[in-house]
Amino acid sequence: MLTLLAMWALFVTIPDFISWAFINAVWQTDDSKDCQVAAGACWAVITEKHRVMLFGTFPYDEHWRGVLAIAIIIILAVISGFKRFWSYRLFLVWLVATALVFLLLLGGVFGLKPIGTYQWGGLPLTLLLFVGTVVGGMPLAVLLALGRRSSLPAIKALCIGFIEIIRGVPLITVLFMASLMFPLFMPEGVTINKLLRAEIGMIMFFAAYAAEIVRGGLQAISLGQYEAAEAIGLSYWQKTNRIILPQALRIVLPALMSDVIRAFKNTTFVSIIGLFDVLGATATALEDLLWVRYALEAYIFIFILYFVFCFSMSKYSAHLERDLSEGRNL
Repeated sequence: MLTLLAMWALFVTIPDFISWAFINAVWQTDDSKDCQVAAGACWAVITEKHRVMLFGTFPYDEHWRGVLAIAIIIILAVISGFKRFWSYRLFLVWLVATALVFLLLLGGVFGLKPIGTYQWGGLPLTLLLFVGTVVGGMPLAVLLALGRRSSLPAIKALCIGFIEIIRGVPLITVLFMASLMFPLFMPEGVTINKLLRAEIGMIMFFAAYAAEIVRGGLQAISLGQYEAAEAIGLSYWQKTNRIILPQALRIVLPALMSDVIRAFKNTTFVSIIGLFDVLGATATALEDLLWVRYALEAYIFIFILYFVFCFSMSKYSAHLERDLSEGRNL
């Protein structure tokens, strides 16, 4: 019955949607009044405001730097999808690439015009926050997971306290603490950039959740693996780096990918503390009274943008899970 009802709803709504979204839509115009008399969607708001939506308040003449930053991140992400490149060197490449993107946007070197972080926004900021969160949070997550299983009571208690406190509050609270409360505890005259404070908060939040995933992988390793490593004379760090940790990460990689996808979606929260990610930049673009009535079309575009990124990562995660399952069955 529900299936028939759903099919009927689709049959009724799809023709109207196609008419609104495609047949009667306005795709390009310099005058918003053309959209007012049209019977369909006004996609012209995207062609008119796409630069503000994608780059925020970043200087217009320097948008090429934002495009280059996006290209660097996407190309490196595609390369990272191939298992033959998986090694500690890839992590170092990501560190260098993140620093390069940061310098590219910041400027002040190699003849680039200096641009304050308060002017950063749009998709470059979203991707930079996302990459910084994963690149900075993953090593911290591994250390927290190892620390929680440590035989040293002080280290174990410290790691448990950090994980449980961060996991016990929403990300919005962490961002507000990083943005508003953290500066109050700094010495007089010492300030930390708001973007950096937000990034630190997101790294801590990601690391706390990822640490529990990694800990699950560590617990899945049989005791015999530890005993075999000790029998051949490996130290704790040699045993962890060469035998235990690679197997643990292999087991929990699909779950970690889900956490990575969530980290990408969590970047939208930074607009609450005054950083103009792609969602906040879209809200800024819609402050133009001539185009504000076409917010639905603008947010549909942002929805498609997020869907493309998240769906791509989700499909890769599913492929990775099948690949690893086949490898374990051999």
